[in-house]
Amino acid sequence: MNLRIGYLSTFYHTSVLMIARGTLSGDTGLEGKWRLFGTGPAIVEAFQKRELDLAYIGLPPAIIGIANGVPIKCIAGGHMEGTVISGKAHCKGFPEIGSLEEILKQFMGLTIGVPGKGSIHDVILNDVLRRYNLTKDIEVMNFQWADQVLEAMHRGDVSAAVGTPALAAAVKRFADGKILYPPFKLWPNNPSYGILAEQTFLERAWALAERFLALHEDTTFFLRNHAAEASGIIADYVGVVDKELVLDAISISPRYCASVTDEYIASTMQFVKVLKGLGYINREIPSGEIFDTSLIKKIHPEKDHY
Repeated sequence: MNLRIGYLSTFYHTSVLMIARGTLSGDTGLEGKWRLFGTGPAIVEAFQKRELDLAYIGLPPAIIGIANGVPIKCIAGGHMEGTVISGKAHCKGFPEIGSLEEILKQFMGLTIGVPGKGSIHDVILNDVLRRYNLTKDIEVMNFQWADQVLEAMHRGDVSAAVGTPALAAAVKRFADGKILYPPFKLWPNNPSYGILAEQTFLERAWALAERFLALHEDTTFFLRNHAAEASGIIADYVGVVDKELVLDAISISPRYCASVTDEYIASTMQFVKVLKGLGYINREIPSGEIFDTSLIKKIHPEKDHY
């Protein structure tokens, strides 16, 4: 079966590595029709139009979709703590400044760039700005593609960037930047991305979803245990980045696993409260509407590797 899979350009998602290695071929019995998207919300829109079977996506945009009736479920994890705050080299950051509030106050009267409205990075940024009463003092500029945030940093249109470790690595390399606040402190255990499935696909192709998740788990193992080799494969496939940049992105937040842990779910449910508080959703969605962990528990019964 030709699976319709949505993915992002993020280096450390198993999608890019699976495409580069031709994982969905040979004797797997699976073929992937891969479709690249700029942000998670765009993937949710494609799910709503019944254009995808599976996708790699952060949980906040998925929750927004579920609240709006999009029939999707998170069936596996992939990575935790994938949001980083970056700024120019002259900015002060952690551990020089221990307070996130004080780090953010450097940008009062300025603009912070972040991927699309409703993305996990956008939600985290707006939550911390609200927490420190800075929403009127710092402008948030959303971009359709993460690469556009990097370009805006390079031009000086934005003074800081919030996004993936891959964006943070690129800001360091190409925009005279550095990490101002690390992902493990910004929002511990946050569900950087998971594997989302369209519900009717699950109902008619349960066995295929299980086989895909087994390949996802195997690729996560490879990424976690052979990061340098994986970085070389990804760099060769992408073509516009080198192995060192990919390895830097992978190393910034090396919490990779296919399991869905209690911490992963608890952090997701914190997002539900924040999303409601920010007005992205109008009700608090229970975990049973978001997760179906039956397949991944079968594939990954042992302790998680995050």
